[in-house]
Parts: sequence; structure tokens; C-alpha cells
Amino acid sequence: MGRVVAAAVYSAGKKVSNITLDEGAEWAAKPGHFVWIGLEQPDAQELANLQRQFHLHELAIEDALEKHSRPKLETFGDALFIVTYSPIRENGKIEFIETHIFAGKGYIITSRNGHSKSYGLVRARCEARPLLLEHGEDFVLYALLDFVTECYQPVTETIHAELDELEARVLGGVLDESDIMCIHGLRRDLLRLRRYVAPMVEIGEELQKLSFPFIDKNMRPYFRDVEIHVTRQMEDLANLRDIASQTIEIGLLLESSRQSIVQRKFAAWAAILALPTAIAGIYGMNFQNMPELTWQYGYYTVIGGIVLGCSALYMSFKRSGWL
Repeated sequence: MGRVVAAAVYSAGKKVSNITLDEGAEWAAKPGHFVWIGLEQPDAQELANLQRQFHLHELAIEDALEKHSRPKLETFGDALFIVTYSPIRENGKIEFIETHIFAGKGYIITSRNGHSKSYGLVRARCEARPLLLEHGEDFVLYALLDFVTECYQPVTETIHAELDELEARVLGGVLDESDIMCIHGLRRDLLRLRRYVAPMVEIGEELQKLSFPFIDKNMRPYFRDVEIHVTRQMEDLANLRDIASQTIEIGLLLESSRQSIVQRKFAAWAAILALPTAIAGIYGMNFQNMPELTWQYGYYTVIGGIVLGCSALYMSFKRSGWL
């Protein structure tokens, strides 16, 4: 059994009264009035009741009982059926709450399948702007879509802050496996957000072109405003995805640079140690005919040569930046 979040009738930009679901069709039929019904997780019986009252198309009801993969807009005669998604991010995980919007002459019905941000905020905003609410169903439809678009902003801002923190950590230290997995998870979230945001551009475009009895031509700029907001959201998501990719690339480049420095140091010390090893190897061959073995100052000369040679190599590598 679903829950009726709110059900009211409006006229001339003002709320007339709260109503029950069974009273909706009667008020919607009155000239200059429209009903706004908000439901949370309605069942098939409640949707069937609304279908009988407002003559909702059976395909729209069938769609409302199914789970969709992307937002969409469909037209059924002089009525609209819109599927939208609102993101919720908790404990680093994103969940998308599906909302169905039925819009027609005299009614706006929302059916929310989950615990997303309450649409009561939209109702309060609309009731606080009676001059715009006087437009009726089309302004409420705009307000709902604009609210859905706004829900993406705090999620993208949170992801942006996390990417900035990861970028600073990568620049200041070593890129470890947990950082890479975290960045990869953020990139995946950005792709999911883009998947649900992109169709909203088409919905905004369609609403500007459609000609319905309950949509005033003067409201088309408002739907264009929704399209502009969604387009900006897509640009922000693309930029954040680039930042995530660049953070990984920078981290890998820095790690490669650190490894290269270590390898150069190892190579330099190996070259320095190779000189005394080679000299010691020569004098360790135990040949009988080696005059230096009987020379009084041979030992000191060899030790001095090793010290001078190693010092020269050390200074050379130091100047070249290998040590």
C-alpha cells in the first residue's frame, strides 16, 4: 500500500483545499482548477483508481508499474508521462530514485518509488509564487523537472570535493591501490550520473515543441531553462570525469618518475662499486707474473686509485643529478 504524500486542488494561483484521491477527478473537471497529487510507492490498485478518474492511458500505468533504465517522455493523446531519476549519495554509494509524472488538463500526479528528497519543497515553492502558479499544470511540471535537476548539483559537488582531496593526496605522496580504486569508483559514479542526466536534455527540448492544451506557449522559456541547467550539469560531469582521469595519469607519472630516480641511484652506485670490484678481481686472479704484488707501495697505490676513481664517479653522477 502506497502513501499519499499530498493531494490538493489549486485555482488562480492559490491552494483551495486538500482533497482525497477519490475527489480528484471531480475537482479537475471544474474550469480554472487543477489537482496536484503526490504519491510514494503506490500499488497497482491505487494507480488503477487514478486511471479511472483521469482516464490515464493503460500503457502509462503499465510503465509506472515497471522499473526503467533511463528517464523518458511519452505522449498519450493530450497527456504526458515522464520518468525521472533523483540521485542520493550516502556512504560513498549512489542510488537513483525513480519518479513518474502524469500531466494532463486539470491534473499533475507524481509517483515516487523510493525515499528521495521530498517534493514537498517544490509544492512550498510553487505556493509561494502565486503569480506563476496561476499558470497551472505547466508551471508545476516545470518546477518538478527543475527540482529533479537541482538534486544532481550537491552530488556532483561532493564528488568534486573528493576528487580535489585525492588529487592533493596524489601530488603530495605515493599513489596507492586504495586511491586508485577510489578514483575509479568516482569515475564510475560520474558515468552513471551522466547516463541519467543526458535524457533530460531531450525531455526539455520536447516540452518546448509539444502543443498541449495545458501547456502555455509562454511557459516554453521555463522548459528551455531546464534544458540549459541539464546541459551545464553534463558539462560539469564531463569536466569531473576528465579530472578523475588526469588524477590517475598524474599519479602514475609521478610514481614512474619516483621509480626512475631510484633506478638511477641504484645504477650510479652500481657503477661506483664496479670499479673496486673490477680492480679486486684483477688482483685476485693469482697469476705468478704480477710485478705489482712485490712492489712495496703497490697496496697503497691501488687503494688510492680506487678512492680517486670512486670519488670521480661520485662527483660525476652528483653533477648529472643521479645522486
